[in-house]
Amino acid sequence: MSDPRVIVAMDFPDADAALSLARRLTPDLCRLKVGKELFTAAGPALVERLTRSGFAVFLDLKFHDIPNTVAQACKCAAGLGVWMLDVHALGGRSMLAAAREALGSAIDRPRLIAVTILTSLGADELREVGIEDAPSRAVSRLAALTQLSGLDGVVCSALEAASLRSQCGPGFLLVTPGIRPASGAGARHEPVDDQKRVAAPRAALEAGASYLVIGRPITRATDPLAALRSIHREITA
Repeated sequence: MSDPRVIVAMDFPDADAALSLARRLTPDLCRLKVGKELFTAAGPALVERLTRSGFAVFLDLKFHDIPNTVAQACKCAAGLGVWMLDVHALGGRSMLAAAREALGSAIDRPRLIAVTILTSLGADELREVGIEDAPSRAVSRLAALTQLSGLDGVVCSALEAASLRSQCGPGFLLVTPGIRPASGAGARHEPVDDQKRVAAPRAALEAGASYLVIGRPITRATDPLAALRSIHREITA
């Protein structure tokens, strides 16, 4: 599979646990996401080890700062050889444009996407931080700003994928967390946890998602590769 749709969320507290899981997976079926916890614990060296092992890495640090600071951070991330990285759309147009410009125009540059509204946030939580729009409207507005700023796509809930695909067109990347396999084969039963807007893998792709971020159903499975293969069968059936 030349363009794996599954991105496995490596939500581990240390490098040993992450590398142990990576050895049980295959780059042919998945990419890997390194987030704040793991990056803080293990640093750039882990990212480089994963890329040398053949995995495409999504560095999920959600940069959100003044434009120059974010631009320099994106340059450093690109130097690690990552496939994708992200920033917060709420940083505004100047920050988004600076981040995109920092990555240059080479064909093999990292893809740059923006977080719209975190999938852990519902309407009540948004109102608490002063956003009166419904989540779907806030996501739509931030996705439009992201596309206008020249970025490659956004992180969004699968529940917003269909409307964003229609709004932003076929070339815009939609990366969707909050994915829960329909079958659950190979994985322990898990609650929805902190994700409030979730979907099954096949439904997310049919709605327009480009990539699926999946964590616990794979990382907590008794056989992670079997769980990954089960998801692959589900989305290609």
